[in-house]
Amino acid sequence: MNNANNYNNPQSAKASPSGRLEGLFLGTGTSTGVPQIGCKCEVCRSANPKDKRLRASVLITAGETAVLIDCGPDFRQQMLANGINSLSAIVLSHEHYDHVGGLDDIRPLGNMDIYAEKRVLKAVRRVMPYCFEENLYPGVPKIRLHEISENEEFRVGEIHIKPIRVMHQKLPILGFRIGNTAYLTDVKTINESVFEQLRGLDILVLNALREREHISHLTLNEALQIVEKLKPKKTYFTHIGHEMGLHDEVNKRLPEGVELAYDGLKIKK
Repeated sequence: MNNANNYNNPQSAKASPSGRLEGLFLGTGTSTGVPQIGCKCEVCRSANPKDKRLRASVLITAGETAVLIDCGPDFRQQMLANGINSLSAIVLSHEHYDHVGGLDDIRPLGNMDIYAEKRVLKAVRRVMPYCFEENLYPGVPKIRLHEISENEEFRVGEIHIKPIRVMHQKLPILGFRIGNTAYLTDVKTINESVFEQLRGLDILVLNALREREHISHLTLNEALQIVEKLKPKKTYFTHIGHEMGLHDEVNKRLPEGVELAYDGLKIKK
């Protein structure tokens, strides 16, 4: 297991000046996706493409560097739909299946660096033991694991990433700050001390599952409270369930500078 390239830089993580930071939402849905199997609600029956949500994942690029955050079971479909043929690395927020279930589909991409904290790397080894045997079967994914830790900045090519500790109910997981952009998914609570690491954001991407209370995900109102506290210039909500309501109708009710993300949305910084 390799360690990531870590830096003790007191400044915020940043994209290299040579590469303009861009983000592409490959998926903005919760673990069941939208539409949900067997559901006949107006959201699941909607013809609006923005109401069709694959499992949550985002591609961050800067120059020649392309980093995928989370690799869920819709990974293959997301790559094909967006014409993505290569990745520099994959960064994992946590080990739940809707965030790692597509790792076997990296087979055509050659050697792949995967960055995650120790517990998550252990889970990857457990569910994909055939990738780490002494004599590998031909064609299995070629994976190189890199351990990362909260608050320890690391670099992938032109992109500098700072892991941020957040809580998914009782499970400690990682969000990520890249320059003045932060990506936080599956959050339920954020420790008060962590808020200081999220000040001065131009773009905040935050999960907002639905309006009704949930044990391990932020509700819309809880997410809006965090936005009010951090006051980023722009906020996009992701990891959205069908119970949130129709994309266009919900957006009409959101404050200025806040909107629901959707699959295929591109942002530039």
